[in-house]
Parts: sequence; structure tokens; C-alpha cells
Amino acid sequence: MSPSPYWSARRVLVTGGAGFLGSAVVERLRAESPAAIAVPRSRDYDLVDGHAAQRLLRDTRPDIVIHLAAVVGGIGANQKRPAEFFYQNLMMGTQLMEQARLHGVEKFVAVGTVCSYPKHTPVPFRESDLWSGYPEETNASYGLAKKMLIVQAQAYRAQWGFNAINLLLTNLYGPRDSFDLESSHVIPALIRKCLEAESRGEPTVTCWGTGAPTREFLYVDDGADAIVLAAERHGDVEPLNIGSGEEVSMLDLAEMIRKATGFRGQLVWDPSRPDGQPRRSLDVSRARHALGFVARTPMIVGLQRTVQWYLEHGGLG
Repeated sequence: MSPSPYWSARRVLVTGGAGFLGSAVVERLRAESPAAIAVPRSRDYDLVDGHAAQRLLRDTRPDIVIHLAAVVGGIGANQKRPAEFFYQNLMMGTQLMEQARLHGVEKFVAVGTVCSYPKHTPVPFRESDLWSGYPEETNASYGLAKKMLIVQAQAYRAQWGFNAINLLLTNLYGPRDSFDLESSHVIPALIRKCLEAESRGEPTVTCWGTGAPTREFLYVDDGADAIVLAAERHGDVEPLNIGSGEEVSMLDLAEMIRKATGFRGQLVWDPSRPDGQPRRSLDVSRARHALGFVARTPMIVGLQRTVQWYLEHGGLG
């Protein structure tokens, strides 16, 4: 696919561009050959500090900002560090958007999360349901911090005509994810547990919760495609769901991971651990219409690629 002429004269700033999703977005952007891509590092620009955000915009002079920098983690990390998840995500986003406005940025892409939806949102989640209740408690701090960027973007557009858009991404997975069992999300955590159990000859792997909840997952490269498309094509003030549109139970997901890793033992569920939100699946019809975006990677293929990447990059030793 040839590069879009939209990007040729534009400078792009990608916060979090060295991270899991960010590195995939930067790779996708390079195929579009923009005028410049800036990928700041947190050691040089601590975006929780407003002065650092100001300095970053002055140093990079972007036309487009794609804001991916975030403090993230699974249920356990959210429960242990809710204050950090709220404060750091809120401050990074709000200060960066303000500095983008002050520096005349053409477009600001705020990448949010399915965690912002109310706990009991009817499935599939529609963007119009976003304000119908409080998020699931185990990730409310993170979800609400990200949700405030929607309010900020709409307020800035109404008062100053600032072009900020919001994308609500479902759960991502894929190569370069974090496999740290203290902070990782469910897919990398289960991949690591199953591979290590098989290597040690252990008969069981314990999974959190009951296995009954459902989730929707999107392969990271598909997520990067959607973000780059939205940066170019989406200009609506309303947030936009980005996902696969496919709902899978945690029970079925764990079995898929067991097979992808070659683990021959049994999966045991620990109901004393939290399940999280009962169901999650997005209505992705608006993204299909607005962007022409459809997820391309079947889940079993994405899981196999993720397992292979982990093994090739130091997994099991």
C-alpha cells in the first residue's frame, strides 16, 4: 500500500512511542513517510510535569500529536496503585493537550480505553452509553482519568475550535507486550504462566476469577492501523470505539492460550480473585464507517505470534 499524501508534510509526535502500542504505531507511521516522527523518552520529558510537556512541544514542533503515554496494568496493578493510575494518566493527558493547543498543533489524537465504560454497559458497548454509569471498580481510576480527556477535547473544540479526537481502544495484545506477572494484562500473564508450567512439568496453571466474564481483544498491529487511519481521517468530536467486535469468554481465551503455548496440564480457576467487568465487547460500526477499519488478525494467529515473540526474546530463559 502506497503512503498517503496526507502525511508527507506533517511532523508527528508520538508520546509513549517506545512502548507496546506506541512502537507499533511508530512502525506503521514510518510506512507513511511523514516529514518527521518524534518519540520522546520519559527520562527526558516527564509529562506529569507541565513544564516538561511545554518543553516537549517547543522542541519537537509537531503538526499532529498522538498521545499514547500511559501508566497501565492488569487488575492486580490497578488495585495496588489506583492513585498513581489516576493522577499520572490525568496529568499527562490534560497538560499535553493544553500545550498542544498553545503551540498551534493541527490535531491531537487522545487514545483512551474501554475501561472508561460503565460497569454494566449493555453489550455491545456503544459510544452513546459512555456516560450512563460508573466504571468497573477495579480499573475505575484509570478509566476515569482517560475519560477526562474526552471532556477536555470537547471543551477545547467548543471554545477554541481545537481539533482533538478520542479513540476508545479495547484490550490489546501482541508482541512487545509486558510479561511481568506483577503488572501485565491477562494474555501475556497466561502465556508466561503456561510456558513456564510446561517447562517445569507442572500439572496445573491457576487463572484469576471464575472464567465467566467476557472480553474483546485486538491485535496490536491492527490497533496501530486504526490509530493512524483515525489521525488522518477522523474529525468528529464524539469518541470512537476501536476493536475487533468479537467477544470471547475468559474460559475460552485461557483454553486458546493453553493450546497456543503447548501446555499439556489443566487450567484451574481461583474464584477468590476478582473477575472484573462482567462483559466487554464494543460496537465498532462507527469506526468501520468513518475509517474503513476492520480488524484483520484472527485471535489464534495473534496469540501464536505473541507466543513466538516471547520465546524469541528471552521467554523461559
